[in-house]
Amino acid sequence: MGEMTTENPGIIPFPHTVGAAMVKPEDKGKIKGRAVSAMYDQTEMDMKQIYEQMQLLAEQAKTIQNRVSVSERIYQAKMSFDPIISRIYHLYQKKDGTDTLSLVSPDEWGKSCPYDFIATVKLLPDHTWEVIKEGDMGL
Repeated sequence: MGEMTTENPGIIPFPHTVGAAMVKPEDKGKIKGRAVSAMYDQTEMDMKQIYEQMQLLAEQAKTIQNRVSVSERIYQAKMSFDPIISRIYHLYQKKDGTDTLSLVSPDEWGKSCPYDFIATVKLLPDHTWEVIKEGDMGL
């Protein structure tokens, strides 16, 4: 072998011939640093997305709980008819404190409404009630 040749050209830190590709040693700390930074960025983005999904689920659960609470109150109210799914009804409170469900809206009563308006509600297919409009008394 000549003076400028080597038996193992893959382990020398420079090109072993004039036409060979440039051999640049990699900075392993720099590579790892970029990888770790990218990992933290990605996991932070994933955690933010999961947190937003959790917030949405919590809001949906609260909405369902409120619907159940309203539904319990309506089913304890006096009803002189059989409510039909997807129809709109009106919940009132009598002077004695009992609730009554009516087909008559507050506008239809005019100024002579004998009850305090609580809410306008709609019967959903799962037999819970959705509040369409809340009255001044609240629920």
